[in-house]
Amino acid sequence: MRKKKIKEKFFKKNGGLLLQQQLYSGERNVEKTTDKFNEKRILGQGGQGTVYKGMLADGRIVAIKKSKVVDEGKVEQFINEVVILSQINHRNVVKLLGCCLETEVPVLAYEFIPNGTISQYILHQSDEFPLTGDMRLQIAVEVAGALCYLHSAASIPIYHRDIKSTNILLDEKYRAKIADFGTSRSVAIDQTHLTTLVRGTFGYLDPEYFRSSQFTEKSDVYSFGVVLAELLTGQKPICSTRSEEDRGLVAFFIAAMNENRLFDTIDPQVIDEAKKEEITAVAYLIKRCLNLSGRRRPTMKEVTVELEGIRMSRMGSNANSFHDEIDSDETDLINASEKYAFDSEDFGLDTGVASCSKVEPFASY
Repeated sequence: MRKKKIKEKFFKKNGGLLLQQQLYSGERNVEKTTDKFNEKRILGQGGQGTVYKGMLADGRIVAIKKSKVVDEGKVEQFINEVVILSQINHRNVVKLLGCCLETEVPVLAYEFIPNGTISQYILHQSDEFPLTGDMRLQIAVEVAGALCYLHSAASIPIYHRDIKSTNILLDEKYRAKIADFGTSRSVAIDQTHLTTLVRGTFGYLDPEYFRSSQFTEKSDVYSFGVVLAELLTGQKPICSTRSEEDRGLVAFFIAAMNENRLFDTIDPQVIDEAKKEEITAVAYLIKRCLNLSGRRRPTMKEVTVELEGIRMSRMGSNANSFHDEIDSDETDLINASEKYAFDSEDFGLDTGVASCSKVEPFASY
């Protein structure tokens, strides 16, 4: 009895009632919300489970994430996501609305984000809704700001650990929202890194983390650098239609910069709209984020400040130059993706290798 009371105390302390009370109290309610997990309600499928579109009794639309199987590892990731997201309140982070642990597998409920992932818009431009240069820069600023918040402004510093374009969603006003905190970790304020089994998505994975198993805030910076390169070039992080040595976007992008071919890699939509100096400024920022040495990468706060400066210059404010001298390990960086590719399966990584012309399935919502 005493043990049960202690568990209840921790449940309340960790926000369990707050997450549970408003939405779900049992399996019947969850099934009703999703029309018995109707396949027509599926929004997407990812590593942790399937996401359904649901409707509450009061008419609100929500996204319901259901674990794939009763697997201890998957359950741990679900509970971890509850714990992490209950600590976060940021306009560019997807909100967790509730959870249900009374079903066969855990179920989480999030705010519904209607406009999919930025990966869709990067890869498949349309005349109906082109991903403009201004939109790309705004998305970059919003994601950088959210990561800056997680690293240095949240009550407990948080490393996301799986930043990628399929984990960045767009709401009804096309504002960016970071999702999927299943592998995220909170750290002590004076803690500089986490030593963990290597987890992540190939193409976005920090090579330094891969070698050492030590994840730092600069590992998120590296992954963000890859997303920024996607926004600038319009290409996938891993692409089977490029040459073998340039299959990874990191290698492809850095090689182009070293050979003065940067503008051959930029998405035409960006070239048509942005000034050459703005594109160059973003490219050099990407290069710094992708440095093989974590200590030479900028912090997310520095990244946010620089991107905001570029955005303000586009709006007519005083232009700033961000052409910093770069400490680089380009030769190693160009080979980094290929160097570590052979071990990706052993570490449970999502390789994500696909043709440039294919859209990835929804990873989150």
